[in-house]
Order: sequence, then C-alpha cells, then structure tokens
Amino acid sequence: MRCLTVPTLLRALVQAARTGHSGGRSLHSSAVAATYKYVNVQEPSMDMKSVTDRAAQTLLWTELIRGLGMTLSYLFREPATINYPFEKGPLSPRFRGEHALRRYPSGEERCIACKLCEAVCPAQAITIEAEPRADGSRRTTRYDIDMTKCIYCGFCQEACPVDAIVEVSRPQGGGGQGRGALEGPDVATPALPPAGP
Repeated sequence: MRCLTVPTLLRALVQAARTGHSGGRSLHSSAVAATYKYVNVQEPSMDMKSVTDRAAQTLLWTELIRGLGMTLSYLFREPATINYPFEKGPLSPRFRGEHALRRYPSGEERCIACKLCEAVCPAQAITIEAEPRADGSRRTTRYDIDMTKCIYCGFCQEACPVDAIVEVSRPQGGGGQGRGALEGPDVATPALPPAGP
C-alpha cells in the first residue's frame, strides 16, 4: 500500500480537475457495464399474445380479481372457529376450573378444617378459619379463596384428605370482575352430585 503524502494528493486532485471527473469510473460507461453480468433478466417478448396479456393484467387487474375471488370463496366454507361465548368447545379431562366444596348427601360440609390446602397452596390464596363443634370435631367458619392469587395448580385438591375441595370443569370467572375476587364456601359450591361415603 502506497502512503499518500500531501504533495501526491494535491497532484492527484489537480489532475482530476483537469480531466473533469473525480478519478472514479462511472457505472454508466461501457467499459464498466461490460464487467457486470445481469442475472435473471427477462426481456419481455413483443409478440401480440404477450403484449395483450400484459395489457390485460395491467388494465383489468387480474391479480386483484383473483385475490378477491379467493377471499369470497372463504365466505361459503365451514368456519374453522367457534362463536365462543355462545358455543363452548370440548374441555380436557385434566382441565382445572372453579373451586367447589363438596358436601355429604346429608348436606353437611366435607371440610374438616385440617388446613392442609391452606398450607400446601404455593400462592397463599386460601384462608381457613375454624371453630370446635359440640361433638369435639372442628367446623369451618370461613373458607376463602382469593381468585386473584390462585394459579389453579390443583395442589389443594390433591392435599385434601376427605376430597372436600375439587376443581370443576367449569371455567373460572373473569379474575375478580363482576363476582368478586374472594370466594367463600357458598359461592364456591356449585351443584355437584352428592359424593358417596
């Protein structure tokens, strides 16, 4: 590589000014154009059929009409989706929805206030308060699930020794909108078939 000194640089600029260009080759010159190769250049044929085809595509918008035809064809096909609020799709058997407290056929709550579900809940969404009964067993006075904290993991259902809490296949509400985010046993007790002993 040659080192450019100030005098050689000045000489090059003076020479470029005399010749009328900056020393670089113009891309439009024939010598430069001959060194490049154009790839995939399609010369339009000039026969009558191709000229009329190009004119029809340009003037009649055949691609646009073809695209609109495809769009209109989808109007008469069977829809791929369902109208969700009014139609419900099948749910998986493992689906976890709203919580429900089960009762015995006599109407008595199954919950024995052991507080295992409260202890195992990773989101700490369950609050249980209990009081003793006359026969010495405990009775649940408050069973609340904070639905804004609940992550629907199902640990409470697995931990319950008497299967008192279940997650039914009904989807959960709107996350605290409309019904209130805190559910107690009255709200969390949908109509379930009575469980056996």
